[in-house]
Amino acid sequence: MTKKSNLNSRRAFLVKAATAAMAAPLLFDEEAKASHNSPKLRHACIGVGGMGWGDLQQFKKHQQVEIVALCDVDEKNLKRASELVPNAKTYTDWRELFKHEAAHIDSVNVSVPDHNHFPIAFEALHLKKHVYCQKPMCHDVAEVRALTKEAIKAGVVTQLGTQVASSQGDRTAVNWIKQGIIGKIKQVYLCSNRPGAIARYRLPGPRPTEGQEAPPHLHWDLWLGTAPIRPYAPDIYHPAIWRTWQDFGTGWSGDIGCHIFDAVWKGLGLKAPLSVVAEVQKSWQDSPERRADTWPQGDHITWQFPGNKMTAHKTLQVEWFDGEFYPPQAIRDLYKDGEYPAESAMLIGTEGALLIPHQKMPIIIPTGNPKSYSTPPLAERNHYHHFVDACLGGENTESHFAQSGPMTETVLLGTVAIRVPGQLLEWDAKKMKFPNYPEAEKFLRRQYRSGWEIASL
Repeated sequence: MTKKSNLNSRRAFLVKAATAAMAAPLLFDEEAKASHNSPKLRHACIGVGGMGWGDLQQFKKHQQVEIVALCDVDEKNLKRASELVPNAKTYTDWRELFKHEAAHIDSVNVSVPDHNHFPIAFEALHLKKHVYCQKPMCHDVAEVRALTKEAIKAGVVTQLGTQVASSQGDRTAVNWIKQGIIGKIKQVYLCSNRPGAIARYRLPGPRPTEGQEAPPHLHWDLWLGTAPIRPYAPDIYHPAIWRTWQDFGTGWSGDIGCHIFDAVWKGLGLKAPLSVVAEVQKSWQDSPERRADTWPQGDHITWQFPGNKMTAHKTLQVEWFDGEFYPPQAIRDLYKDGEYPAESAMLIGTEGALLIPHQKMPIIIPTGNPKSYSTPPLAERNHYHHFVDACLGGENTESHFAQSGPMTETVLLGTVAIRVPGQLLEWDAKKMKFPNYPEAEKFLRRQYRSGWEIASL
């Protein structure tokens, strides 16, 4: 583990730079792309267990990628990854990787728990490395704002891990929305109701009263990273169930929201919302212990957006449902070819509806006089390889941070609303304030624990 004394100068820089970045405006409309003259992309994988294991394999499949470094706080994960890429240098501390390998890498992927996304990705961007970061981009709204600004400043290639955004289905949906096939959009319903996944990744809480010593292969302090210290406990944090805890994850809406929202956001050209409010699972709302530590097992989030030329009204309402909350039966009944897709987006227009099942082709449901339309000749695209190709000089990525950052902020505003259920939060995007309820602003940024400070959050 790197000694604090070896990192003081780097941390001092990060505190100054990231604090300045927090003052950035919300919306970014373009992103520069770095040039690359080498035939190989020298890549580092940070986080190689769980989702990171799949990410590693995807990058390894690209013939123009050379994986030169691997990092994971779990030495079991690191050993398996090293067997797959035996020539790569290995690290348990991402800070050490950057210290020793900065001159030898061109890009990184960040595939660790949400609470450590920002410091790793921010440092990589400062070093002018291309960054592929798993969704959600960060744990907090303020972190996303800073990371988006830094990405544009760095002029490198970035990609959010919304892999389905590169699929034929989602790209076709974006195209159809832009064609205005179902008329002006009146309302949008998003949902993710996978019972098995929710049962696995969500615990009722609260945390155990006592912990135990972490196994020798797990560097628990490094796993905690920016989060407050807590004792290790088996089976409820590492490797996957960290998503249920507020210190580490962003709940189900934070995890899956970027996937379901993506085509809607791009197709309609949405900007920052005007307000957000959330309804939550009653047993969670009535438990002070759970509300202080975990995410609920059911959320219903409602955003109001400013309307535009694509919408039927001056504002557009977008609703999210998960866990025990489902879209209205009348909306589900519009789909008559079987069970309503558990994960999907439904856009209601003046001349019909558009259903976008997750990982499948979109479906037009006529209810009026939908326009004639064309289906674009789009092939499946590998999200990871598209990132690599962009790093090597190809076209820009599908989910670059300048585009996906504002969307992620919106998703994470939903997690803020979850923590003050029933309270309408009016959102001033430029100032990053809730003018009508400033008490909720404390949930826009975390206090990093001593020794891990990145910015004055």
